[in-house]
Formats: sequence, C-alpha cells, structure tokens
Amino acid sequence: MELTALTSISPVDGRYRKQVQHLDDYFSEYGLIKYRVLVEVEYLLFLERKKFFKLPGKAVKHLQKLAEDFGPEDAQEIKQIEFTTNHDVKAVEYFLKNELEKVGVKEAKEWVHFGLTSQDINNTAIPLSWKHAIEYEYLPALLNLNTELKLLAAQWKDIPMLAHTHGQPASPTRLGKEIMVFVERIQNQIEQFIGIPFTGKFGGATGNFNAHHIAFPKVDWVKFANEFVSHIGLNRQQFTTQIEHYDNLAAHFDCMKRINNILVDFCRDIWSYVSMEYFKQKTKKGEIGSSAMPHKVNPIDFENAEGNLGMANALFEYLASKLPVSRLQRDLTDSTVLRNIGVPFAHTLIALRSIEKGLGKLVLNDQKLYDDLDNNWAVVAEAIQTVLRRENFPNPYEALKDLTRGAQQIDKKTIHNFIDKLKVAESIKKELKKITPHNYTGV
Repeated sequence: MELTALTSISPVDGRYRKQVQHLDDYFSEYGLIKYRVLVEVEYLLFLERKKFFKLPGKAVKHLQKLAEDFGPEDAQEIKQIEFTTNHDVKAVEYFLKNELEKVGVKEAKEWVHFGLTSQDINNTAIPLSWKHAIEYEYLPALLNLNTELKLLAAQWKDIPMLAHTHGQPASPTRLGKEIMVFVERIQNQIEQFIGIPFTGKFGGATGNFNAHHIAFPKVDWVKFANEFVSHIGLNRQQFTTQIEHYDNLAAHFDCMKRINNILVDFCRDIWSYVSMEYFKQKTKKGEIGSSAMPHKVNPIDFENAEGNLGMANALFEYLASKLPVSRLQRDLTDSTVLRNIGVPFAHTLIALRSIEKGLGKLVLNDQKLYDDLDNNWAVVAEAIQTVLRRENFPNPYEALKDLTRGAQQIDKKTIHNFIDKLKVAESIKKELKKITPHNYTGV
C-alpha cells in the first residue's frame, strides 16, 4: 500500500498527522538532508571567506539560494545519489559538487566537505535542527500554554475550593492559586531549559583535526572551528571523539521530561476536578462521548494529553540514557537512535494542543464548588484550634479532634454549638463564628 496518513504505522504520521506535519522540516529524512546541505554550504562558504580558495560571486549566490530554497525535489536527488554511494553524507557531498559544476566552478569541488568526517555534519545538522524546532515550535507552544494557565489563574483567583489531601477533605484553597502552582513549576523548568546550550561536534575523524592540521599546520583550526560553529548558531564542544557526547542534548530531554511530568500531574488534577463536577465541559454538536452511554461527556483531551506525554517521556528517557554512551571513539548505535528525536517531540506537541483544547471546554461549576465547601464544615477545625492556641486555651487540638473525627455529620450548627460551649471571651466566640469553609482560604 502507498504510505498515507491512513496506512502509516506511527500515529504521529497517521492519526495526528495534521497536527504535527510541519515538524517534517526538522525531523524527517528530508529535514535531515536539508540541514546537512545547510551545514555543508555554510562550511564551504566559511572556508572561502577565510581565504582558503576563491569562489566567484555567482557561485556564492547559487549556493546560498540552494540552501535557502532547498526542497523535497533536491532531497530526492540526493537520495538517488545515495543509491550508488550507499552513504548518506557522501551523497550530499556529491550533490554539492554537481551544483558547483552547474555554475562552472569545478576547481572548488574538492573544498566541499574538506577534512571532515560524516559526524562533523550530522553532529551540527541535527543539533541545529533541534535548536530551531525548540525555538520555533516547542518553546512558543509551551509558553502559550503557560500564559493561558496564568490567565485562567487570574480569572479564578477568588474562587474558593475544598482542597483534598490524601483524597480527603482538607483546608480550603482557591482555584486560581492551584492553577498558579503549575504555572510556577512550568516557568521554573523553562528557565532551566533555556540555560542548556545547544552544542555540536566539529573536529574531524576522531576530534583532533588530523586531516585539517596535516594540510595546513599553521592554521589555528580550533579557533576556526569555534568561529564556524558559532556562526551557524551552536556552541562547539572542545574535546570529543568522532561524535558529539550528547550530554547537553540529554539534558534537554531530561528537562522536557520533567515538564511533561508536571503536565501529567496537571492533567490528572483537572481530570479529577471534572469527575468531582467542579468543572463541566462544553459540548459540540455531533460529538459523541460514549458509543454506549449517550449522557457521557468524557475529559478525553486531558486523557489524550496524558497518554502522549507518557509516550514522549518513555522515549526521552531512553534517548537521554543511550546517546551519551558510546564505545571508545565511536560506535554506530547513536546514528539510528538519533533519528528518532522527533518522535517524542511530536508526542509532546500533540499533548500541549490537547491540553489547550481541553481547557477551552471547561465550564466552572460554581454551585458544586459551593456545596462541597458547605458540606465540609469540619475543615474549619484547623482554624478554630489555631485561634484557641493563640488564646492559650488548653488542649485545643484534642478538643477539635474529639469533635470532628468519627461518623457524625459536622455542619455549621455543630461547629457553632461547640464554640458556644467554649470558656473563652465573647469577642473570641464572635471571631470564631466568622470563620466558614468559604472564607478560610488563606492568602
């Protein structure tokens, strides 16, 4: 069968294709080839600017346009070359040499890929595509979601809500504050994330510039490479084997995994609030919640997000533990593994969009929030015993414990009868009676 969204094995390229198809530019085979061409072209032009050889203006413009306008047809041409070479990076080299011949610059052909090994290209092309995907796709999506959460927190900042610790009614809180918990957690991780550098390897077959140095021993190749890698937007690792050590890439994966875990926590909390009827959900005409139960409106967006976040984290976990490990100066295991970094990235973006969609459906159920507070007057026991402690009342905790623990129903009348029997000043009794589950929400 022809590969389509319906015949694809992966749901990223199948069911969710419309949501993440733009990630092709970064993580597909086409995307990898495009970034390889970009790095090879930039390296060739950098050599030319450093006076190793001379390119006519028309050749410079042709190469710049080639990298800028590189499309699937160009990538297919490179794949055709690869059928002969059986080597993907060498196919890019031959492609660029052919392009130089098209503009009549045969004498510059051997400066393409000069002194390099394949990993000098892969370990700059992939980090660069990763950087662009993070900057143009991931961070904007995450920041937008966190902004949306912050707006909801402001909208709900004065909504009292019964808290639950260990699944049991606890001291009341405010809905907006509970959302701000997640806003702060995400923001903290974003700040850590943006502090992790995007690094690449560029240093020849085993990281020592052997070929470069033997050809031009008087050139400071370390300085040259540092300048070049910085020019394309990365930080160069100074001491490497044939490959990048991937430690910073693993740090990105680990940080994204932590952010995903925070979002899983958020999805589960919102799911619970929906099940407790603190939120209702907007319905859309024609949509079905259950194939058997017509009444159901399921919190499917938060469940979808949780599942996709879990898939992403499983892959991030493996990538972060595998990529920094390689035998001696290099083995090939990183090559096939590295091609999969777009998969958890895609699952993460799908999850972010599912959360946004779910948030858009939420409708606050004020009455249920009010009723749950009103049916749990026992939660003001903490407040009463704390004021009594302030007044040096003997054993206030124990007195409230005896009152509130057990099978009896604690309501406003029960609490006020207890207060009336206290041997304290009338002013203190009035103060205590002002405390309700609706206003005992702290700061």
